Amino acid sequence: MFPQANATFRALVGTANCGTRAVAIASNESFGGWTKTFTNPRLCAAIVDRLAFGGNIIETGTDSYRLAVTRARAEAAAAVTS
Repeated sequence: MFPQANATFRALVGTANCGTRAVAIASNESFGGWTKTFTNPRLCAAIVDRLAFGGNIIETGTDSYRLAVTRARAEAAAAVTS
């Protein structure tokens, strides 16, 4: 039903079970906004739990350069078509 979220969860469980020492994930959303991507709230909570338990969370507090460029391009394209 939620193939991307299930695959993400399975990958996280697999790394933990195989003794993988590091997983890095970058996101433009805080954990509270992840339900936009992982729409099943229980699965989203499980993913966040797997990431946060025993992990280090680094918040840069900066805006994403790629997100800003994408938004600027979309605005420019919208201005041209209107």
